[in-house]
Amino acid sequence: MNKKNMMTNKAVSLVWMVLLLSGATSAFAQKREKYEFKRNLPVYADSLIADFDYPLAWGNSDIKDFDEWRRMARQKVFDCMLAPPPPPSQGYDVKVLCEEQRDGYKARKIEIRLSRYYTVPAYVLIPDGKGPFPAVNALHDHGAHLFIGKEKMIRPLACEDSLVIKDAGEWVTNLYEGQFFGDFLARHGYVVFSADAPMWGERGQLEGPNRDRYDMIAGNMMMYGIDLSAYMTYDDIAGTEYLASMPEVDASRIGCTGCSMGAYRAWMLSALSDRIKVGTAICWMVTTDEQMSFNYKRTENGGFANCFPGLRRWMDYPHVASLACPKAMLFINGSQDKLFPVPGVEKAFATMHETWKSQGADDRLETEIWDIPHSCPIKAQQRVLEFLKKHL
Repeated sequence: MNKKNMMTNKAVSLVWMVLLLSGATSAFAQKREKYEFKRNLPVYADSLIADFDYPLAWGNSDIKDFDEWRRMARQKVFDCMLAPPPPPSQGYDVKVLCEEQRDGYKARKIEIRLSRYYTVPAYVLIPDGKGPFPAVNALHDHGAHLFIGKEKMIRPLACEDSLVIKDAGEWVTNLYEGQFFGDFLARHGYVVFSADAPMWGERGQLEGPNRDRYDMIAGNMMMYGIDLSAYMTYDDIAGTEYLASMPEVDASRIGCTGCSMGAYRAWMLSALSDRIKVGTAICWMVTTDEQMSFNYKRTENGGFANCFPGLRRWMDYPHVASLACPKAMLFINGSQDKLFPVPGVEKAFATMHETWKSQGADDRLETEIWDIPHSCPIKAQQRVLEFLKKHL
């Protein structure tokens, strides 16, 4: 190759590199006249939704005994969750990493072995005085913000990096009106447990948090025959079992709570764990026909963070949540919440009320739509506290 050609090739390579880095190549801008997907959904989404008949939902199923239905339906959910993480071979192997006294309660950072595969960082708050105390598993949100997890629910301990402490303070100011939900509950006499979900906080990526990589990693996990969202739920169940084993905890009085993805985690945990006696969920409930349609400009389209393979062919979200019946459950959604359309929320609430009514327990299910955006303000935290006091 002569010198002129070498210079030309280098020039062309440089141009292409610049175009690739800028995202300005014609390949990125090209569109075909025909297509099959738009707005992250298939164009035949309405046809898919029309074919959903939810044959295992309570009232649709041939099973008429509620306890038997719950057993069968719960097993179907677990089937769709794919293989569970193997339990630890020698107990939880809890390590206390740091501890500090706060106003009326003690805060601990622990590392707990929830599976043979991994350990999980968590915070635990223990009220002063003589227990055992009622307890709450406080489940953190998604927010497309993966740098912190448990720190969204419980104020970080002083042993944490200053960036973590600062980030948590800013997050709680924006979504929780400046009040750490877990600390609020601990001041009122509850043992509070909160752990990082897979991909959040200290269970994140070596390269740093990147929301865009979540779906890729979730897809890769499926190549191993496991489901990333299911691992989150399995860990929530295992974390609750650990909470029940603590000497400071009254194992007969354990509840759970959360906002956004934390709310999804809360009603899933309530549905699948007999340890949970009371569940509260702020800003996460809807029906699939509204969630996964083209009816709205902005919705929570689900994705891998709340996806169990094939489950929609059997039950919708409110049907799964109804596995918690006849437990005491509180659901609050916002009329200004752009992620969960009110018609879908109202249909989901109605479905759950039908289930609780069928079991003579409708007074134990409270569903409310507030004039709030996607958030968990102090008044919602206070409402949760009142509900826990009443039922736990």
